Amino acid sequence: MKHLLSTQDLSRRDALDILDTAEEMARVGQREVKKLPALRGRTVVNLFFEDSTRTRISFEAAAKRLSADVINFSAKGSSVSKGESLKDTAQTLAAIGADAVVIRHWASGAPQRLANTDWIDAKILNAGDGTHEHPTQALLDAFTMRRHWAKLAGTDSAGTDLSGMRVAIAGDVLHSRVARSNVWLLRTLGARVTLVAPPTLLPVGVESWPCEVSYDLDATLEAGVDSMMMLRVQKERMHDSFFPSAREYSRRWGFDDARLDALDRHGLKDTIIMHPGPMNRGLEISSAAADSPRSTVLDQVSNGVSVRMAALYLLLAGGRDVEDHSTEAVTEGIPA
Repeated sequence: MKHLLSTQDLSRRDALDILDTAEEMARVGQREVKKLPALRGRTVVNLFFEDSTRTRISFEAAAKRLSADVINFSAKGSSVSKGESLKDTAQTLAAIGADAVVIRHWASGAPQRLANTDWIDAKILNAGDGTHEHPTQALLDAFTMRRHWAKLAGTDSAGTDLSGMRVAIAGDVLHSRVARSNVWLLRTLGARVTLVAPPTLLPVGVESWPCEVSYDLDATLEAGVDSMMMLRVQKERMHDSFFPSAREYSRRWGFDDARLDALDRHGLKDTIIMHPGPMNRGLEISSAAADSPRSTVLDQVSNGVSVRMAALYLLLAGGRDVEDHSTEAVTEGIPA
């Protein structure tokens, strides 16, 4: 694996190797000294053309825990705001010796463009491109689900997949790169995925995706789900009216208090509630649901650091392709 651009590029073994390495990284995060020298002397650049809090901080924490030097680059207040192109920015980063570039961009395909040119010889990690993909978010979501699924089965999560798990993803699928990345990765790991949204918030061609589609959230819950993921309504990307009103959207497709109670009514005592953040409380999810014991929102944030540590480690210090990588080397020679 030369870059991490899309979950469609990941085989089942690729995905499991990243998740298993993330388990090793999570154990490092539980130690008193939460650092590894694996990337000492390497430079990781966070190149963000869109605003972000969770993703940028998570990648920064991940790189620093691996002892890498981190440069945070924001388009606002930089030469990009003066008209500098992506090519010029990339060549500048190459000149300063960047070993990896974590890029978030408003244009779908920008990370692929960076990876497929000779502008820079660095590992490229997609931190979200337009409405296309967000692979590390999907990986941290899968990591969170896998831990829950393994706990229910009474087994160790390392080496296991999500076979048999029923996952529903509801909300603004049309503008969601998280939904796209999750659909492909979760199916690769054996889960059954259902997208739930009004017809106006489903992309053209969704019938060809490896998932089921529903327009009725209540019917989906009644049929049974093991993980309920709510998507943020991305108002900043909406230039038309996609639903009559916020109240109507919340009533039909939001996870409100009544639907939280419905999980118990349907006997779904082990169903978890997920959200990639940031949340619009009262719109796609109620505060009671977001703060309930079923919620994994904070676990997802914490797990994101471990998953991004794993991705950076495998790309920059793995020494060979993910398919042949052994996680035993991660903490070899380092005191516990």
